[in-house]
Amino acid sequence: MKFIDEVRIHVASGTGGHGSLSFRREKFIPFGGPDGGDGGRGGSVYLVAQASLNTLIDFRYQRRYRAETGHGGAGRQMTGRAGLDKEIHVPVGTLVFDDDTRELLGDLREDGERLLVAQGGRGGHGNLYFKSSVNRAPRQYEKGTPGEERNLRLELRVLADVGLLGLPNAGKSTLIRAVSAARPKVADYPFTTLYPNLGVVRVATHESFVLADIPGLIPGASEGAGLGTRFLKHLSRTRLLLHMVDMAPVDDSDPAENIRALEEELLAYSPALAQRPRWLVVNKADLFSAEEGEARFAAIRSALNWTGPAFLISAASGAGCNALTHAIWQALPDLPPAPDPVQSEDWGDEEEEYLEEWEDDDLDADWDDDA
Repeated sequence: MKFIDEVRIHVASGTGGHGSLSFRREKFIPFGGPDGGDGGRGGSVYLVAQASLNTLIDFRYQRRYRAETGHGGAGRQMTGRAGLDKEIHVPVGTLVFDDDTRELLGDLREDGERLLVAQGGRGGHGNLYFKSSVNRAPRQYEKGTPGEERNLRLELRVLADVGLLGLPNAGKSTLIRAVSAARPKVADYPFTTLYPNLGVVRVATHESFVLADIPGLIPGASEGAGLGTRFLKHLSRTRLLLHMVDMAPVDDSDPAENIRALEEELLAYSPALAQRPRWLVVNKADLFSAEEGEARFAAIRSALNWTGPAFLISAASGAGCNALTHAIWQALPDLPPAPDPVQSEDWGDEEEEYLEEWEDDDLDADWDDDA
């Protein structure tokens, strides 16, 4: 399934039903008076978070949604039936923006959480409503009010406690496979990971945290090199970043310089994200003897003047992974919570390039209408 994390949709709630203009007419009751009922309210549109979804791909095929129109009132004081609400299911972690005003409307973080995005129109009053002591046979009634319409931008940001950051082939996917049940693709070529992966790391019974792996960054990513920085937004909810580095890159590059280059990319993307707590994780210790591995590990920390937590591991063999995960679990309660979501810095007029282009004709003809 293709991973899609940004879409635009159009929603419209239902118009309220019209009130009824009616008079009671029965045998032996010549002046029955008005008995027109009110119209029913129009259906509203809700977004509902669903834990079983992990992509916005369904919105590739359906981008217009409309709730049912309210039914009109009738004689004998009968109120029209309310229009059915429209529920649109989205993944947990979806941010909802008004695409015209750029206002953040809601952040759906819990399974089953509902967000009203378009209020249904009010039903109009029937002529019974206008009856008074001086107006015994009113002939006025109200029409239902129109429902709301909105252009929405949905942006999925995965929910994770810890995020992995590093160059391609630093071993991020191998680590998440080693410490969780997630099974991302692992291969010996760059950009094997093309979309974020989540893994639940169980430290003990009822003790776990969520780890996020995103596609690797390369120097120049903020200018579009490689896969760019568009997946960095999936680390915005994390409370801790693990900066993974290969201690023996195949291109003989300097691990310390690689870390500095990615720090610059992170800072260019979001200064706030760059200030998030970050630990150093040096991978592929299995390629060296214990003594040489420790020496290289010490040299990298010294070159960076790294004073924070640092770990030497081998994601392939699992060496050092338990110590890393237990340290993370112990540190999480003391880490500050993830900040409230903010608007995406990239608010272009078009979807990202990895979203296939849709024609305007598809948008106009693509209603999901319960009416």
